[in-house]
Amino acid sequence: MNCRHCGTPLRTPFLDLGAAPPSNAYLQPATLHAPETWFPLRLMVCEACWLVQTEDYAGREALFTDDYAYFSSFSDSWLEHSRLYVDAMTERLGLTADSMVVEVAANDGYLLQYVAKAGIPNYGIEPTASTARAAREKGIEIVESFFGKTLGEELAKMGRAADLTAANNVLAHVPDINDFVAGFAALLKPEGVSTFEFPHLIRMVAENQFDTAYHEHYSYLSLIAVERIFAANGLQVFDVEELPTHGGSLRVYAQRADAVRPVSDRVTELLARERAAGVDTADYYAGFQVCAEKVKHDFTAFLIEQKRAGRTVAAYGAAAKGNTLLNFAGIRPDLIAYVVDRNPAKAGNFMPGSRIPIVDEERLRQDRPDLIAILPWNLRQEVEAQLAYAREWGAQLVVAVPTLEVL
Repeated sequence: MNCRHCGTPLRTPFLDLGAAPPSNAYLQPATLHAPETWFPLRLMVCEACWLVQTEDYAGREALFTDDYAYFSSFSDSWLEHSRLYVDAMTERLGLTADSMVVEVAANDGYLLQYVAKAGIPNYGIEPTASTARAAREKGIEIVESFFGKTLGEELAKMGRAADLTAANNVLAHVPDINDFVAGFAALLKPEGVSTFEFPHLIRMVAENQFDTAYHEHYSYLSLIAVERIFAANGLQVFDVEELPTHGGSLRVYAQRADAVRPVSDRVTELLARERAAGVDTADYYAGFQVCAEKVKHDFTAFLIEQKRAGRTVAAYGAAAKGNTLLNFAGIRPDLIAYVVDRNPAKAGNFMPGSRIPIVDEERLRQDRPDLIAILPWNLRQEVEAQLAYAREWGAQLVVAVPTLEVL
């Protein structure tokens, strides 16, 4: 395989999680007894541009289907993050009723609803029918399509160019990252701004966040790699912020290559910090496999110990990262009876690969399990607050990543 950005042959391994079905390919009861498609889940590093990436086995149409089950609005903390983003961008960029905001990967309208409330014209671009439908129910206009250079050019020619484009947790999700980035350069007005949020590779490595690896994540991003990719496709990074979301993310600000905003010191400082850590050296990526395997072994041994002791274990949050952990560790319903999720699009279905049933939260109150494993550890504080009632019957909460911890 060659690098999806620069075309260099990939030879440096980073992480091998065996094989798994797509992490958001939840099974319905009617398909439970049918076979599943599993793909190898391996990550490689390009030693030319330092883009970390999955090996190519599944196309985007196989992963982002019409019944895609990830809806952003079911996380209260993410909604608050999005509201604050809209407030900050409105003030920083002076957005008004004469501006245009476009969100790429608009999902269920979780962010654009706040843009609309502020009286700022907007529309979203979203390829999955299920989430696009939910966004339209909020009154958000959606262009239901995958985004790239051709679509960006078409929209700009239609007079729909953007003063601000938002792209949250999607840059890692695109197989053709060059075409995707070039689309923003085409869609922006001359003085427009694009922001991108994505999990930061440095935090993934430092905190053993191996379960952020799944097929829908084609790329694992450092600022070093992003700056090069953007420069090759008509964008310039001019500012960056470090965020706590999703275990540690970056918000990158970019402008067209012909724009004139000065580059912030924060960009220079973070690039220097990444180089000091060794992000642009092969040695930086060695040893991550061992860390992931330790989590796998510790979590599996813990669950077996609980089983032998007669304790009941459930899990909370049917998240994609949870599916990575469960399938890498070989966890099945004999060790975790079910997974609770607030999203009605998931409840009643089954986790891909492990085939653990997904139930609504009332099941917890009825069964009163001894332990509850929090799978979306990035929402740990939010989930702990939601599950405070489980302490009443003495339930213990558990996280497996970055290390096994009973809360």
